[in-house]
Amino acid sequence: MANHKSAIKRIRANAAKRLRNRYQAKTTRNAIKKLRNTTSAEEAKALLPRVISMLDRLAKKNVIHKKKASNNKSKLTKLVNKLA
Repeated sequence: MANHKSAIKRIRANAAKRLRNRYQAKTTRNAIKKLRNTTSAEEAKALLPRVISMLDRLAKKNVIHKKKASNNKSKLTKLVNKLA
């Protein structure tokens, strides 16, 4: 167990950040699945900007790698363009 006040605080802060990161990552994964399962072109076009924004936010906070976000955005954009 940590012996210093700052180390104890750091443990608490890391736990809170981990929960927030997991929540945001899971929400983004669910949004990606919803977009991939969409058959309507209009619905897909409406969902795409929201999903791209979520991916950018996760990459900015280093929850996912920036190149993984870029790859996901590229694949999803191709999928939406194919639907249209």
